[in-house]
Amino acid sequence: MRPRQQITDMFSTFVQLQGDRFSKWLTDTRLRLSIQNCLQHFPETYNSENFLTLYWHKHWQNQSTSLAKMHLSAYLQEQFYWAAQATVAKLTSSQYSLADCFQLANAEVESILKEFNPNISNNLKAYASMAILSRLRDILRQRREADFCTDWSLLRKVSKKQLLAALNQAGLSPVSIAQYRLAWTCFKQLYVHNQPGGTGKLAEPSHQVWEAIANLYNSERQSQLTQATKQCNADTIKQWLTQTAMSVRTYLYPPVISLNITKDDTNIMLDLPDPSSDSLIAELIAEEDARNRANQQNQINNVLSNALQLLDAQSQELLKLYYQQGQTQLQIVQHLRLSQPTVSRRLVKARESLLAALIKWSQETVNISVTSNQIKDLSTALEEWLKNHLIVNYEL
Repeated sequence: MRPRQQITDMFSTFVQLQGDRFSKWLTDTRLRLSIQNCLQHFPETYNSENFLTLYWHKHWQNQSTSLAKMHLSAYLQEQFYWAAQATVAKLTSSQYSLADCFQLANAEVESILKEFNPNISNNLKAYASMAILSRLRDILRQRREADFCTDWSLLRKVSKKQLLAALNQAGLSPVSIAQYRLAWTCFKQLYVHNQPGGTGKLAEPSHQVWEAIANLYNSERQSQLTQATKQCNADTIKQWLTQTAMSVRTYLYPPVISLNITKDDTNIMLDLPDPSSDSLIAELIAEEDARNRANQQNQINNVLSNALQLLDAQSQELLKLYYQQGQTQLQIVQHLRLSQPTVSRRLVKARESLLAALIKWSQETVNISVTSNQIKDLSTALEEWLKNHLIVNYEL
């Protein structure tokens, strides 16, 4: 596979497979126009792969637009392809091809977008590479279980909510859905509840059981169904439940279909968003600043926590009493049986040691020049840390 190098390609092209192998990149004209519009309106410094990824993810979060989803689906094509290839290589059977797994991966894009948290990591590709492998394993495992699961055990496992959703998806009328649901309820009451659980090979009910289910259905239909319906025999009930099982299987484990998401149609135009007036830019910049501040605060916390551990036990105890428990120096004197000058001197020395560690970090890591004002600012940051973070460190 030839990696995409251009920003416009990354967000507007899709993999075309031929003979279960990568063939070429296909361009979606609508997406190319959209990304070109972005590049024209964004400041040049923000025309980067990472920024556009966060921009479209934020757009998808706020509006759930198909345009944003398609841009991100295009962006993740390499991750989906390599995950599909790695998954097929580990399969012991040839039931699923690379094209099948690639299609399954593409179908999971919305789930990946929902679970991706830019506040934890701003690398969508890295997250998707790990997440899609796990998802493909789970999907194929569930499908294997479904292949060995009989219609009757599938009807035993399915919930009422899933059953109704499956029947709705199958296009049945409300009257038919109500009839099928009642037949399923009678089936569970008379047959499933009398069978041992845990097996995926639940056998088909006997003719005698089908007759009993039909009789229960006929006695319940007048009170359970809102519309008058005819009586049903055992064969009709069996037919209904067989069709229900087929609908549930299709709903829970949809068949893999050919991928057909790219079009070569230059006449198709979208109402493209105007990035220049989009407040998402300001939001993203603010979020990036917030992440930088949070990262810096984490570094400060680590520096001071490590420096705290290097202090002698008595100095740590003094800081604990003074900042965590809020004791005065006089109370500490009485608690530790030390002189007041000793307590005062040890507190000052402990703070100076922590401040020295903070100054060293600022010089070596973030290249902050040490002026009197900078020392004052770092001293303020230290005091804030001692008040707000020392408790957490001691509790841990």
